[in-house]
Amino acid sequence: MSEHSSYVSPFSTRYASEAMQYIFSEDNKFRTWRRLWISLAKAEQKQGLPITDGQIAEMEAHRDDINYDIAEAREREVRHDVMSHVYAYGVQCPTAKGIIHLGATSCYVGDNTDVLVMKEGLTLVRRKLLNVMNELRDFALQYRDLPTLAYTHLQPAQLTTVGKRATLWMNELLMDYEEVEHRLSTLALLGSKGTTGTQASFVELLGGDGQKIDQIERDIAADLGVTRVVPVSGQTYSRKMDYQVVSALSGIAQSASKFSYDLRLLQSFKEMEEPFETNQIGSSAMPYKRNPMRSERISALSRYVMVDTLNTAVTAGTQWFERTLDDSANRRIAVSEAFLATDAILNLMLNVCDGLVVYPKVIRTRVMGELPFMATENILMDAVKKGGDRQALHEKLRVHSQAAASVVKEEGGANDLVERIAADPDFYITQAEIEAILEPKRFIGRSVEQVTAFISQLIDPLLNAHQSELGVKAEVNV
Repeated sequence: MSEHSSYVSPFSTRYASEAMQYIFSEDNKFRTWRRLWISLAKAEQKQGLPITDGQIAEMEAHRDDINYDIAEAREREVRHDVMSHVYAYGVQCPTAKGIIHLGATSCYVGDNTDVLVMKEGLTLVRRKLLNVMNELRDFALQYRDLPTLAYTHLQPAQLTTVGKRATLWMNELLMDYEEVEHRLSTLALLGSKGTTGTQASFVELLGGDGQKIDQIERDIAADLGVTRVVPVSGQTYSRKMDYQVVSALSGIAQSASKFSYDLRLLQSFKEMEEPFETNQIGSSAMPYKRNPMRSERISALSRYVMVDTLNTAVTAGTQWFERTLDDSANRRIAVSEAFLATDAILNLMLNVCDGLVVYPKVIRTRVMGELPFMATENILMDAVKKGGDRQALHEKLRVHSQAAASVVKEEGGANDLVERIAADPDFYITQAEIEAILEPKRFIGRSVEQVTAFISQLIDPLLNAHQSELGVKAEVNV
């Protein structure tokens, strides 16, 4: 079979970074299994079980050099992955083989490893979130006072600024960051709970001494850098934990999807554009096109992660009593690919946000095409001050606005509302005076102030506290 004749996940070849791929790799998984076996042996030794320093040293010496050939051959024979790796580890550690996995069940290595891997994945996700916010911070400040059309119902509404819109994207990412932080702070190891969560095997090993059994769990957690262990469990930790973690990733996907749809719309308006490389081809049939390929990919992958949350929800809700195995095959796909897809999404966002292109002249042209309609209240107030009748002028503005809109929509002409009002003697206002009213920055409200306050009060303190994590760029060919 050639290298091109079997399925290869696009997460491996196109999307996910090497760092995230390693987190969900076999090397990381099985090395973590061995770390857990070493931690268990050390904790049991401290509580008086007959485990020697030499046995632990032997295990530590072979912690990272997995003898896959032995493990794979054994699994083909016994059809059990954990016991195959216990056997393979024992081949490398002949004096320690009798105490490897002592008192444990398969989920001791499987579930605890899953928690540790999710912690590593969330840590990488958090770092990339910080870097996306850092890119958007600079963008928001640069364009905080550039007026642009805002929309409700995808219809032009009052003005905002380009920078203010960027704070909307940032605020959702900030919410996602806080959720990731919460998940990181509350992730708990399964610990050493035994076959049905009762720790019966450890009761047997330690003569029923509950304090020693509890201390073993605390020592294992401390050795692995985790502060929490689940208080009760069946054989596995509750699969709601997977749902909660993937839900946090779904939140990032939701924010990224919102960002990508906004940018795709803005690119169709020709107001903003994602990076487009010199030799990049936008279309095989239409050479002039500059398709928003990266933003479209963000939209696509985000959809995948959002839907994947349902997968973990169903798994959590269909577990039987203390353990069933119909979760295993599903989880190894659903959880890992949620992380790989989220990593890909953030890689794309890093690339896009680092090279966003803004076209101020196009933005102003579009603003000025709509602003006369938005400014009618201001024009009305100025005309009333000069002696006009408010009710009569309001009706005239309605008629003039409809006529101007008809010219734009039906005839494809320019918005001539200003000229119509200036030509109406009942308004007592000249065209120059109307045009003076039509300064876009008069219509952006507190946008500039809001950008500055949001960044100085919420974003800058966060980024300053994590300076060492900044500087990440997209790690794949986006």
